[in-house]
Amino acid sequence: MALVAPQFRIRRTPRLSTVLTGAGVALLPWMVVLAKTMPATAEVSNWPAAWIGLDAMLALGLAGTGALLRKGDPRVSPVAAATAALLLMDAWFDVTTSAGTSGQGMALVLALGAELPMAAVCAVVAARRAS
Repeated sequence: MALVAPQFRIRRTPRLSTVLTGAGVALLPWMVVLAKTMPATAEVSNWPAAWIGLDAMLALGLAGTGALLRKGDPRVSPVAAATAALLLMDAWFDVTTSAGTSGQGMALVLALGAELPMAAVCAVVAARRAS
């Protein structure tokens, strides 16, 4: 019987899971810094371009998810997952940026009646197609 030396692997680069987890944890103190230093209001340039760009990504994501789902294409899963994330982000920013304005009611109606339900549907599509 031959003796086999144990195999030792030297990890020269951190595993992706460790890097991603570390990045998430590193954001926690950064969020505290932001909470303490950011102004309550700000004037933003290119505001229409930011919102139109987000809506364009949503339109592409929703249409792409629908088209790939109709074809039974397995690539629907990541597209649906990304679209769900965009919908959640859109709802969050619509509601938070409209706080205290006349548009807050509409932002809440759209978030609860459209964006969050569509995000849930996209998440279900992503989860079902991924397995």
